[in-house]
Amino acid sequence: MNQKLKILFLCTGNSCRSQMAEGWARHLKGDAIEAYSAGIETHGLNPNAVKVMAEAGVDISGQKSKNVNDLMDVPFDVVVTVCGHANETCPAWLGKKTTMVHVGFDDPPKLAKTAKSPEEALQHYRRVRDEIKTFVATLPDAVVASPVAVKK
Repeated sequence: MNQKLKILFLCTGNSCRSQMAEGWARHLKGDAIEAYSAGIETHGLNPNAVKVMAEAGVDISGQKSKNVNDLMDVPFDVVVTVCGHANETCPAWLGKKTTMVHVGFDDPPKLAKTAKSPEEALQHYRRVRDEIKTFVATLPDAVVASPVAVKK
C-alpha cells in the first residue's frame, strides 16, 4: 500500500484560500493526499468560504484555523503557499525533505470589500474556489514531477 503524500496548504490567516485547498484535496484526492492547512496567523474560518465550498458539494465547516507553528513537527512532503505573504514569510522545514511550491491565488475577502452587493462579493469567492479546484486536481503529479513556483 502506498503512503499518502502529506501536503500543507499555507496562507496568511488560514481562513479562506488554504482552507478551500485543504477541502478540495480531501474531496478530490483523499486517496493520494493527506491534506492540511495552516496560516502564518489564525483569522478563523471565513463563512463565505464555507458557503461557496458547500455550493460545490464540499463541507469545510468542521475545519479549524490553525497556526503553522502548531504543525512544525509534521513531516510534510510538500508545502504549497497560496498567497504572496505566506510565500515570503514561510518558515523553513529544516532538515526535512520538503518540497516548497508557491501558487498564488487572489484574496476573496479583499476583493469582496469593493463589491456592490453580497452576490457580487460571493462571485469573487466562487472564482477563486474554482481556480483552487483546478490546481488541486493536478496534484500530486504537478508538485512531485516538477516542483516549480506557479504564479496565477
